[in-house]
Parts: sequence; structure tokens; C-alpha cells
Amino acid sequence: MQEHKNKPLNDFIEYPHDEMLKRAEEFLAVSQRRHSIRSFSDRPVPKEIIATCIKAAGTAPSGANHQPWHFVAIHSHDVKKQIRDAAEKLERSFYEGRAGEEWLNALKPLGTDASKPYLEHAPWLIAVFSQKKGGITSDDKNTNYYVHESVGLATGFLIQALHRAGLATLTHTPKPMSFLTEVCGRDKDNERPYMLLIAGYPSADATLPEHALVKKPLDEIATFI
Repeated sequence: MQEHKNKPLNDFIEYPHDEMLKRAEEFLAVSQRRHSIRSFSDRPVPKEIIATCIKAAGTAPSGANHQPWHFVAIHSHDVKKQIRDAAEKLERSFYEGRAGEEWLNALKPLGTDASKPYLEHAPWLIAVFSQKKGGITSDDKNTNYYVHESVGLATGFLIQALHRAGLATLTHTPKPMSFLTEVCGRDKDNERPYMLLIAGYPSADATLPEHALVKKPLDEIATFI
């Protein structure tokens, strides 16, 4: 078996129990202010903020530390328009019956429809791609493991990083998403679109569906044994 090298853990910070609870409660309060919105301002957001948030996403755990993800941050109006046109075409067929009655009924309390103006209006779109092969260097072509789980964790990190930075977000998953591969110029043989994140400031008239504010209580989402 190949030997591995270790380094001392020297950046862990331990807090007293009271401070641990305080920090946990503060993070809960911050998380409770994170909302998915559908009305974005076109106010510009500096590239370095998006880049820093993506770097934070890159610290997520992953199978064998292969980091099987790639983030395409889209600011170009022309590219955003291409994405909107392609996404709305898919969404029209979705809402016209492809989704099925049960799914459409589940979406009704959120007030969603096939129109996605935020894809063109928001300052940034971030297309998240998963990678079948790779490794910890750009030249690696190894099999990646737990790809879906790893990219999901990184995407969660990214959403929280954007929120902590002071931006609003929305997750968008048109089906199929293969058009993103072509629009973003990615390798169709190795990468698969995972999710599209919209990021920016809320518009002045942004609202929240009451349905989206209902969260399950602790006793329904956790069991302590």
C-alpha cells in the first residue's frame, strides 16, 4: 500500500460550550435569512466577490479529494441571453404538460412559470458542472468517486458563501440541462451540468412566496438516538 503523508492539524479553533451554542444560533439566524428569490436587480456585483465565493465552494469535502466540479461564472449579457432563450424553451414544454400534474400542483404555491427573466437580468449566473474523471491536478484523468454527493456539497457551500457575502440566490435546474455544456464551452464527454445558480441583489419589489417560508420543525427532520 502506498504511504501517505500527514500534516499536523494546526488551524482548528475550539470554543467554550456557551460560545459554541452562540455561534451555532448565530449561523442558524443567518441561514434563516437566506431565501430563494425570482426578482433580481441588475446592480453590478464585482467579479472578485463571486470568485471568492467560488473559492469557498472549492473547500468542500469530496470523494478521494478529487474535487469533481467546475464553476462557470457568467457575466456576459450575450451568454445570459442564450441561456435564457434555451431554458425558457424547455420550461414552456415543462409547464405545458411534460412535468405531469402532480409536479405542477406542487409548484403552484410558489407561483413559478416558464418565464425566467432573471436569467438575463441578474448580474451573475454560475453554471455548476460535475466531472466524471479528474483528480487534484488539471492533468489527472482518474475516475472520480461520489461525484453527485461531492458536487452537491460544494454547491451548498457556494450558496451559503454568496448569502454570507450579502447576495441573493436562486437555484435553477432546467431539464435537460445539456444546452449549458455547449453554451459554456465545456467538455461534453467528461462534464455534466449539475445546476445553475442565479446571484445578485434583490430587486426593490422582490417578494417571497409564503409557502417557501414554511420549514419543517426539528423533530420532523432529525432523530437523536
